[in-house]
Amino acid sequence: MMYRISGRTRMVFPRPHNQRWASATTTLSSSNDALIGEKAIAYLKRHPQMLASLSPRFTPEAASYVLLNSQSDQRTLLKFLTWAQAQTRARAQHFLTPHCKCLALHILTRFKLYRTAHSLAADLAATLPDPTGAALFRHLRDSYHRCRNPTSAVFDLVVKSLSRLSLVDKALTILHLANRHRFSPGVLSYNAVLDALLRRCSLRDGERVFRDMVRNGVSPNVYTYNVMIRGVVARGDLERGLGFMREMEKEGVSPNVVTYNTLIDASCKRKKVKEAMALLRVMAARGVAANLVSYNSVINGLCGEGRMSEVREVFEEMSGKGLVPDEVTYNTLVNGFCKEGNFHQGLLLLSEMAGKGLSPNVVTYTTLINCMCKAGNLSRAMEIFDQMRVRGLRPNERTYTTLIDGFCQHGLLNEAYKVLSEMIVCGFLPSVVTYNALVHGYCFLGRVEEAVGILRGMVERGLSPDVVSYSTVIAGFCRERELGKAFQMKEEMIEKGVLPDAVTYSSLIQGLCLQQKLLEAFDLFREMLRRGLPPDEVTYTSLINAYCVEGELGKALRLHDEMMQRGFLPDDVTYSVLINGLNKKARTKEAKRLLLKLFYEESVPNDVTYNTLIENCSNNEFKSVVGLVKGFCMKGLMNEADRVFKTMLQRNHKPNAAIYNLIIHGHCRSGNVHKAYNMYMELEHCGFVSHTVTVMALIKALAREGMSDELSQVLQNILRSCKLNDAEVAKVLVEVNFKEGNMDAVLNVLTEMAKDGLLPDGGMYSYAPAST
Repeated sequence: MMYRISGRTRMVFPRPHNQRWASATTTLSSSNDALIGEKAIAYLKRHPQMLASLSPRFTPEAASYVLLNSQSDQRTLLKFLTWAQAQTRARAQHFLTPHCKCLALHILTRFKLYRTAHSLAADLAATLPDPTGAALFRHLRDSYHRCRNPTSAVFDLVVKSLSRLSLVDKALTILHLANRHRFSPGVLSYNAVLDALLRRCSLRDGERVFRDMVRNGVSPNVYTYNVMIRGVVARGDLERGLGFMREMEKEGVSPNVVTYNTLIDASCKRKKVKEAMALLRVMAARGVAANLVSYNSVINGLCGEGRMSEVREVFEEMSGKGLVPDEVTYNTLVNGFCKEGNFHQGLLLLSEMAGKGLSPNVVTYTTLINCMCKAGNLSRAMEIFDQMRVRGLRPNERTYTTLIDGFCQHGLLNEAYKVLSEMIVCGFLPSVVTYNALVHGYCFLGRVEEAVGILRGMVERGLSPDVVSYSTVIAGFCRERELGKAFQMKEEMIEKGVLPDAVTYSSLIQGLCLQQKLLEAFDLFREMLRRGLPPDEVTYTSLINAYCVEGELGKALRLHDEMMQRGFLPDDVTYSVLINGLNKKARTKEAKRLLLKLFYEESVPNDVTYNTLIENCSNNEFKSVVGLVKGFCMKGLMNEADRVFKTMLQRNHKPNAAIYNLIIHGHCRSGNVHKAYNMYMELEHCGFVSHTVTVMALIKALAREGMSDELSQVLQNILRSCKLNDAEVAKVLVEVNFKEGNMDAVLNVLTEMAKDGLLPDGGMYSYAPAST
């Protein structure tokens, strides 16, 4: 209050409102500290600008007085803390001691001013010399008893703050001491510590804290279990993650969408997409609504396994629930279709993204560029590269390396070096992968010595050639029939500490077989086995081919059986080698029986049933089945190819796009145009995209047979799929020429569209038949 004496206004400071807290304070400080504290409270309430006059005389005791007498006045408390912290920063005034800060933490926590409390706790952790956290606990404990109606929630808050700062060891100390002194930390403390421990991959410590939590009578909540599940699945232990979910349900804690999403994502990353989809169904059955994260994880898992027809089903289910695809969804779909070789669909999705205002990322563009490079459409790859930059996306090292590799795969070294120059100008240093692409480019052109020069240049730039570098050069020398140099490179890589892998050995074995050096080839084959390196299809096919050339068909067939026993499924190259060898020996019937082996025998070596083989085939994208169908189609055995197709359906295995394309093309070559057309319509019905080579063969066959209605339907399907703007002119040309009966012009336009990547393309398959 104020009153006037002799014309002057004087301020009278009231007595403390609570005598108990005033007496407690005076035992701590002198009456002068109390007077300064009272002045500060008055100034904070009425004249905050006058606080500066108190600053030189302000002491920790005065600060404690202000804090203890502001326990029922939130506004005054916050004003004082703001002023005190400003004094500390500006004038190096240190009256806000650790003890004062702990007093403030107790009061802030009781006011539920958690953001300010966390900030103060972080400041305390940074300024208090306390390697273990024990000193901080002592300050918290001592100040606890000086506050009005204190709560142990402050210990939870400090433990959480320390955990957020990754000071988990200090957090554990305070958690332990709080339990010993019966402050009873709650589930928030344990959750914070568990989260910090598992983020730094301390699973064993996390499990110990989890057990302590239960032993101390603190019940884990859904967040606790989610943290534990995330921690164990991050270490690859999906079964334990599922075990935690069963435990939480047993304890009456219901899993939420985060629980399921964590397990779905982990299942997909471990190639257990079937289990992930089952979890998606369990969510629905238990009333937990799947969100976009749930579906994105499943879509990513299916794309990773190339199961694009099922991706469409999941995408439709997601859209049916009102979930709108985001950048993650589209980027995943583009990547999936591109890896399958269906870059037409990838481009359509890219266009759809732009139409919805979504931004493709660098990974998406790089995947499209990679897809175009693998398809040999390098001009389109560069167009996408330029489009990426127009959209303001900066290519990364992988983007540049992908383009360089694309050019090198086709021996276009000048173009590769132009991209390399731009890459360096943009601040990216070529990696070992980049140099390996150049090595391959030189070897592709037969300039193997120059490839060796690239290896030497890598070393000069501080990069160490890896097994891919050496294996590429060794394969190059083997193709050039310079086995001496190839084996010298093998010795050099071993001396440099780079161990040869299965590809290295396969290249050398292939080189020896090409020169009919079978004894040396088998010596190397045995060395490969001794080193625990599994031979692959290429290794076996090289040895089988060498035996066939020598006329040693019995040995070739035994190697074929060994190949099967080791779990390798022969591909079309292996079958072609064996069939050609048998045919040369006039053993045509045996050749045909070999092709039909998987389907006509009750069992293949060691009682491996057909069902087991077909399941293995499905897991490997029907690799063996595709090879077998390709073998039948190449030999004109279309009845057998049809039988394979029918058998797959009977076994409930969905044929993929490659199977359809092969059989359609095979029937076109064999003159079974009606069968080819029916199979094409079935392919369209299943949502697959026909390969450019297939559809061109079908168009020619239909035109040749005069099947105008069917031809019109096929052309309509093709043109309906060409939604890119730059295909519009070509589409008009096709329609006009078809109406005029000019099929040569139609085929020419379609061929150019295919070269430009404008036609739908169901992926590549290496089937190069004679022209139809």
